[in-house]
Amino acid sequence: MLEKVSKDKLYHSCTPADLPFNTTDDISPLKETIGQKRALNALEFGLGIDSHGFNIYILGESGTGKLTTIKTILDEKARSEPAPDDWCYIYNFKNQDMPRAIRLSPGTGLTFKKDMEEMITSLRQEIPKVFESKEYEKQKTKILEDFQQKQKKHFADLEREAKEKDFTLRKTVSGLVLVPVKKTGETLSEEEYENLEPDVKKKIETIGRELQEKLDDLIRLVREEEKKIKDLMKDLERQATLASVGHRIDELKSKYGNNPQVTEYLDEVREDILEHLDDFKPQEEQPAPMPFMKPPKTEPSFIRYSVNVFVNNRDSKGAPVVIENNPTYYNLFGRVEHKLQYGVAMTDFTMIKAGSVQQANGGYLVIDALELLKNIFSYDALKRAIKDREIKIEDVWEQYRLISTVTLKPEPIPFNVKIILVGNPRLYYLLYNLDEEYRELFKVKADYENRMDRNPENILKYASFVRTKCEERNLQPFDRDAVAKIIEYGSRLAEHQNKLSAKFSEIADILREADYWARRNNGNIVTARDVEKAFEEKTYRSNKVEMKILEATREGTILIDTEGAVTGQINGLSVLDLGDYRFGMPSRITAKTYAGRAGIVNIERETKMSGKIHEKAILILTAYLGGKYAMKHSLTLTASLTFEQLYGGVEGDSATCAEVYALLSSISGVPLKQSIAVTGSMNQHGQVQPIGGVNEKIEGFYEVCKLNGLNGQHGVIIPRRNLIHLMLKNEVVEAVEKGKFNIYSIDNIEDGIEILTGMPPGELQPDGTYPENTFNYMVAKRLKELAETLKGEKEDGSGSKKDKKNNNGDMNEKGK
Repeated sequence: MLEKVSKDKLYHSCTPADLPFNTTDDISPLKETIGQKRALNALEFGLGIDSHGFNIYILGESGTGKLTTIKTILDEKARSEPAPDDWCYIYNFKNQDMPRAIRLSPGTGLTFKKDMEEMITSLRQEIPKVFESKEYEKQKTKILEDFQQKQKKHFADLEREAKEKDFTLRKTVSGLVLVPVKKTGETLSEEEYENLEPDVKKKIETIGRELQEKLDDLIRLVREEEKKIKDLMKDLERQATLASVGHRIDELKSKYGNNPQVTEYLDEVREDILEHLDDFKPQEEQPAPMPFMKPPKTEPSFIRYSVNVFVNNRDSKGAPVVIENNPTYYNLFGRVEHKLQYGVAMTDFTMIKAGSVQQANGGYLVIDALELLKNIFSYDALKRAIKDREIKIEDVWEQYRLISTVTLKPEPIPFNVKIILVGNPRLYYLLYNLDEEYRELFKVKADYENRMDRNPENILKYASFVRTKCEERNLQPFDRDAVAKIIEYGSRLAEHQNKLSAKFSEIADILREADYWARRNNGNIVTARDVEKAFEEKTYRSNKVEMKILEATREGTILIDTEGAVTGQINGLSVLDLGDYRFGMPSRITAKTYAGRAGIVNIERETKMSGKIHEKAILILTAYLGGKYAMKHSLTLTASLTFEQLYGGVEGDSATCAEVYALLSSISGVPLKQSIAVTGSMNQHGQVQPIGGVNEKIEGFYEVCKLNGLNGQHGVIIPRRNLIHLMLKNEVVEAVEKGKFNIYSIDNIEDGIEILTGMPPGELQPDGTYPENTFNYMVAKRLKELAETLKGEKEDGSGSKKDKKNNNGDMNEKGK
């Protein structure tokens, strides 16, 4: 049924009765998230459940306040939870390439680091004093004197025995040697030795061999004694040092006695100090190889006794909440840094740096899902950490380097983080359907709405949101009429009279722009006029393309008729979305029909400019025509449909109704009014279905009609089911109210025939025909004529062929 839409259905105004205040200063700021009950319930569940795999993905359109809401919720929740433990990396005395991780109570990490630094500093001063003490020197001297006395006695005994056997013990460059001597005590020369009798020579050799064996035994004995002396000296140093080291280590063990990791580490530190006492002794300067070259003084390193406070929660007031805006692998999981030393990259455990995952351990980590996937290694590493329940620090680029560098493999720490991903719905469903691991690791879906019900409660909350932004951004207060305009703008964004947009970022932008215009006009309160000015200026900044198209239409470059009637031609409506701005524009749709069997030819499809939805719409259109007009004979025709002056692609089914009207007009020969544009989808039964962008489409055709002046005949036909979506500009509403512009709604495709053609559509009669002088009668008559024409051509073609055959036969007979 055709209905002329009245003014009250074109716009849902916000009345003063809906806003019981004068300015936003009279109401309280908003302290909650509005219109997101489902998402908030999901977040409450996801944050409350302590079970593996129940991490959260927050999905919703940009600007719906996802990140703001989760930050507010997490900050409040984290305050009521205990601060997590500190984590430190310490030197691994058993394997220096694998630093150990120790857990300490919150805030204790820095204290432990300071205690270790103070202890080592103190020992570097005390230990040298121990070795300079009289008691140490006395004991050291006694040990050395005892050793020297024993050594002298052993060599004296051997020398005496050698003398008795006419041998003497001499020192040479190569060591001690036994040399035979004469009775006079002089050394026997080699020549003299050769002149001796063989028996004497044999006797000397035998005695020399015996003495040499005794000398070798004595040297071995002395060396063993030297080892014992070294051990005794080492024990002496240990015992002397232990007095200084022991009590300090014991003090720390007593302080951190409830932590087995720390006590074990302190025992290893004590043992290492006692094993490396030379590092604590004063270092002697090395002599210069050349007088003019002074080598740098080498200092022993005490870095192995340092403590790397990896995660410090001293100042935490509760569980950590970390927002990672750039989730690269190293920003998430930390890194082992390097420093160049003599051209070589060196590192140690003090250069291990924490990432967001470690900082958020025991709390919550919020990551942008798209940014996570854009960074190589990050997503897979995050899944691996959740599955393995441990956080590893790895050099992920190591396998891609041609030359390996010195690196460490720090001990992993336990993973205890609630991960919250924030992203758009498309990304969520891609991950859910394509990544099986994702389903097991992110089991909680918090789905944000892009609009909410427009009821008294939400209207007041919308006003409170305005008050909140005024406080946050230091904006001037908005009066009641200005807030009403904002609420109406929310419905326009939602494209629904009974809904409000949940894209609060766009609302906040308008608030700031309106405040700017109010201040520019020296106003102390933002009024409805300031809000309207913000709308106008925002549109003006973005509508250059729309103005260029209108200019081309006015000049006749783009062919659009808004007067008269034309057969097989109609104005369809489409929406052009530029991203930051979208607007409606009419498109000329034309149809041509003639005898043939090709059916309905979609020219856009033939030129590969048609999308799948548009192709489907053409098939639905064909089915409708067949069901409507081809019950008694076949639908035999060739018809072409196209969008004129279309140089891009076409997609969607919102032009189906316009295409049907153009095609039926071409078939029947009945012209269509060009002053009326049509939009609407359709099913096979001829029922008109709602479409998107109805406001922009109406306003787009209105702007084109304005070019040549409105005469009261212009209008738009829309689906009746789109009436609830109307939130038109004031200018269009006023034009409708004054009768200069018309908007019609229809339920069925036939409802619009009479307004477009001036002819009644005509109802199907019991005999299967339509009444004369009706539109459907004209269509059915023309289709029947086309069918009969083609049928006659087929029969004529068959007869001609038969005659040709007979003639050929006659010729053959004559030839015989």
